[in-house]
Parts: sequence; structure tokens; C-alpha cells
Amino acid sequence: MTETVLNSGDTAWMLASTALVLLMTPGLAFFYGGMVRTKSVLNMMMMSFITIGIVSILWVIYGFELAFGYKANSPWYGNISFSGLGTMVNDFTNNGGIYPIPVLVFAAFQLMFAIITPALISGSIADRAKFVSWGVFVAIWSTLVYFPIAHWVFAFGNKVGDTLTGTGFLAGKGLQDFAGGTAVHINAGAAGLALAIVLGRRIGWRKESMRPHSLPLVLLGSGLLWFGWFGFNAGSALAANGIAGLVLLNTQVATAGAVLGWLLVERVRIGNATSLGAASGAVSGLVAITPACAFVSPWAAIVIGVCAGIFCALAVSLKYRFGLDDSLDVVGVHLVAGVWGSLAIGLFGTQAVNSIGLDGLFYGGGSDLLIKQALGVGMVAIYSFVVTLIIGFAIEKTIGFRIKSNEEVEGIDLNEHAETAYEMSGLTRGGSF
Repeated sequence: MTETVLNSGDTAWMLASTALVLLMTPGLAFFYGGMVRTKSVLNMMMMSFITIGIVSILWVIYGFELAFGYKANSPWYGNISFSGLGTMVNDFTNNGGIYPIPVLVFAAFQLMFAIITPALISGSIADRAKFVSWGVFVAIWSTLVYFPIAHWVFAFGNKVGDTLTGTGFLAGKGLQDFAGGTAVHINAGAAGLALAIVLGRRIGWRKESMRPHSLPLVLLGSGLLWFGWFGFNAGSALAANGIAGLVLLNTQVATAGAVLGWLLVERVRIGNATSLGAASGAVSGLVAITPACAFVSPWAAIVIGVCAGIFCALAVSLKYRFGLDDSLDVVGVHLVAGVWGSLAIGLFGTQAVNSIGLDGLFYGGGSDLLIKQALGVGMVAIYSFVVTLIIGFAIEKTIGFRIKSNEEVEGIDLNEHAETAYEMSGLTRGGSF
């Protein structure tokens, strides 16, 4: 058997991709921070930053093992171990096959996925969640929801010779999710729906103006997300190769298509094309192409993106019809686009661009792949929603999840962090800051 030798080019690409994916969480903080009112900016951004701290520590202690460990040989979870990553310094990545990159680099790359997933949820409960309770939620949710689901979707097992052990349930069933449409976006979207139900509507919802306070921040955040997403998707190839190139191109054109799709809906419905729509459209396209990026051709990526922009632009208004205060449209963007992108593989998937893929319905493959994708979508959404609902209600009934009404009216930044985003006290007539 040929001995695996470190590939410095692939390793360098994975190190760069890891840094790009980490950048996405501060980008999300800007994106969400710009979408809330001035009295909530810091809290919204801090919810992302505290998630980086909590999940990073848990990942090293037991999270990576729970998600990608194979010794338990379980389709539902990896190793239940608290040994950490210290014993793996000289190991190569082994996930359905051996990759010539250090396992610690792979672990760091996957950590960034584990960080941004709960951070995405925070947008559904903007303006009204206790900061400490949010931290407790992140720790419990990551342990009970994200780590196991990551195993279901991303763990392809330990391969020694012809023996493969520890493959995740959905991966073993043939689910195709290249970079996290189910494990990240459907997971976060379903959890966001559950938490929005648990915490209820903001005071003054639909009666007071709750428009974004800084559209430049929203655009900056979406731009950073777009930039970082190249690492998120193309880095999932785990190599600097042709698949990574295909993924990068598909990510770009799908996102561009989604921007146009969203703006088209706005133009028809309200007669204007808004900057918030452009930013939201970009994110919807990024989400939709995430599971499909390595399995479809560029023309199909454009179709997936345009449809994502249209579907999500129409979906975000449904929260008013159902009376759901999903503050920053986590459900309307991440859940809807995640579902569409995952199912789209069953329509547009083709082996012509990737030999490990399968042909979808439009390429003569029948409905088999579409059914597998639907199974994965349904299982992840239901599990995430139900368990999140239980966690949310448990926190609400014990330490409390929602801040007091007077604190919410005064502003969550002042009451939870003793700070404000914009200090106006120095502004006087004829003066300056």
C-alpha cells in the first residue's frame, strides 16, 4: 500500500479556506447588525462573536470527535470522547478515504462550519434574547443538534483497505450535500423557526418601524459572506483541484443569478430594486448553491440561483401572513433556499461534471436521487425543529430566554452590554462628535 505523503498545495488551500470561512461569521455579524435598529446593533453582533468562543472550545474538547469520529461505528453519532485533538497531530485526514492534508487542518476547517451554523439562528430572535441564555443555548444546541447532524451528513467513515466504518446515516443513504445545505442551512433555518415560536414577537412588531438602521453595513456584511463563501464551498473539495474550480465558478454565478432574481421580484411587486434586496438575494443564492455546487454544471447553477432569489423574495413576506416574527428572515432565506438547493441536486445533478455524483431527473437518472435528497431534507428539518423547540422551552422555563419588556423597549444593547453602538452625547448645535 502506498504511503500517504503530505500535499503542501492542498494543505495551503485548506488553510486559506479555513480563514475564509471564519471571516463569514464576522461578516454575518455586520449583515445582521445592519438589519436591526440602532438600539440592538451590538447585541446582534455579539451573538455571533460569543458563538465563535463557545463552539471553538467545545469542538476541541468533544465536538470534532462527536461529529467525525468513527470508532463507535454508529450512523447517528461519532465518538463520545473528551480526549480532544492533541493525539492527532501527525495524522492525515481520513473521511471515506485518506486525504494528504493534516487532520487538524480538516478539523479546523469543519470547526468554522460548526461556528456559523448556530450564529445564523440568532437572526430569528433579534432584539429580545438574554445574552447569557443565548450562550447556554449555543452550547446545548451545538452538542445535541449540530454535532450529530454533521455526523449524519458529512461523516463518510474511516476506510482501511476495503473496510469502512462510522459512516453517517444520511451519507450512507446517498444524500448529496457538498458543503452544508442540510447540515448548516436547513438545520439553522428549522432551528430559527422553533426559537421564533418560543420567544414570540417583538414588542411593537408590525406597529412600529423596524427597518434596517444601516444598509451600508448590510451590504458590507453580504459582501464578506460572498467572499468567505468561496472557502466554504470550494474548500469542501479538500484539495486544490478541478472540482474546487467548478465549485468556485458555480458559487459565483448562482449568487449573481439570485441577486437578479430577487431584484426582479422587487421590481414587479414594489417598482423598486433595493439594496436590502440585493444583499438578501446574494445570501439566498449562496445558500441554495451550497449543497449542489459540486454536482451541477454552471448553467444549472445559474438556474438554481435565479430561482432561489425569486423563491426567497416571495417567502420572506409569508411571516406576516402567519404572524411569525422571524426578525431577520432566517426561515425565509436559509430554510427555503437550503431546501430548494438540496432538492435541486435531484433535478440538475450530473455525473458529467463530477464522477462521484449521480444523474438527476433532468439527466435521465429518474427520481431516485430526488427521493434521497427529500429524505435528508425532511430528517434534518424535523430533528432540528423538534429538539430546538425542546431546548428553547427548557431554557425559557428555567433561567429565562427573553429579556424583560421594559429592557426590550429601552434597548437590548444598554441592558445586556452597558454600551451603545453610536455615541451621540457629543453632538451639539454647530459642533461635531
